[in-house]
Amino acid sequence: MNRFEFATAQRIIFGRGVVRELPELCRSFGQRTLLITGSRPQQYASLLPHVGIHAVSGEPTVEDIQEGVSLAKELEADVIVAIGGGSVVDAGKAIAAMSTQPGDLMRYIEVIGDGKPLEVAPLPYIAVPTTAGTGAEATRNAVLASTEHRVKASLRHISMLPRVALIDPELAVDVPAHVTAASGMDALTQCLEAFVCSRAQPMTDALCLDGIQRAVRSLEHAVQNGHNLDAREDMALCALNSGIALANAGLGAVHGFAAPIGGMFHAPHGAVCAALLAPVWEANSQRVKDRSKFVQIDTMLCGNAVDYLHALTARLQIPQLRAWGIAEADLEEIARKAAAASSMKANPVTLTHEELVGILRSAL
Repeated sequence: MNRFEFATAQRIIFGRGVVRELPELCRSFGQRTLLITGSRPQQYASLLPHVGIHAVSGEPTVEDIQEGVSLAKELEADVIVAIGGGSVVDAGKAIAAMSTQPGDLMRYIEVIGDGKPLEVAPLPYIAVPTTAGTGAEATRNAVLASTEHRVKASLRHISMLPRVALIDPELAVDVPAHVTAASGMDALTQCLEAFVCSRAQPMTDALCLDGIQRAVRSLEHAVQNGHNLDAREDMALCALNSGIALANAGLGAVHGFAAPIGGMFHAPHGAVCAALLAPVWEANSQRVKDRSKFVQIDTMLCGNAVDYLHALTARLQIPQLRAWGIAEADLEEIARKAAAASSMKANPVTLTHEELVGILRSAL
């Protein structure tokens, strides 16, 4: 067995209605809370006392983080709280981290910056996800978009794991069906990729298998009826499991593709992953030498994972990549960039450039 490590949020609180514990949790870190939210900032403002709100619309950019850090310093915030989808949770994570560093963001961010390790512990950070997708409440990185470089890059350090991950399935009941579908497929993708990736390990395997089982039985129910709390609970746990797993094992080609696509196009991360899951799984399953884990997933997914994933993608009405402006002429560049992405390094097989282009073409 290969050497492995396992780390996650310092404290995880999960359950229906636990969001009511948020004010007291904030007070345990201090009196001045900066709240990070999405495009409707007043939606959650009444949940807790705060001294400022920073709204992040869409996937966070370098500029979003710089503005949030300036506000946190101006308000002398004691604690950062993010309530929203994966993008908002990532934004809060980055703002909490950068609010204490002596250098600017470019010193620490990967790919477009120097990628140096953080030098000072982040501000206390509480992550409150409202969608079941990225599992960002349990990851040690924040994915940020650079409009200047047309790429997404990560700010990453083990100290960025949240002090508290507060997961309340009731917060997702009003999430639209198409967002539930894409986010849920992203969580399923993360469980599947982390399970078969080259850095998989026993502790993450257990979480992945539990997450996959929950997605199989509940994803479509959550899409069909957002107020089905049993289904919402399953998907919230699936997302949490996937976040813990990817943070400690890794991902694969789906997320290798998603990084350059997200930087080049205004394409939602979850929808991109959902469109690519079936063709990537098919390509990997045809090439992998040790098929034991792929056979195990076949058994869990009605006997044939490739057929199941293609059919699930169709039933959930996941848009193909062309819906986001991606065309045949873009595939070569996307494939080249994807081959260099960090997530691709843990894919269970090394896919050729031609195979990468073929996967993209099949999802187009």
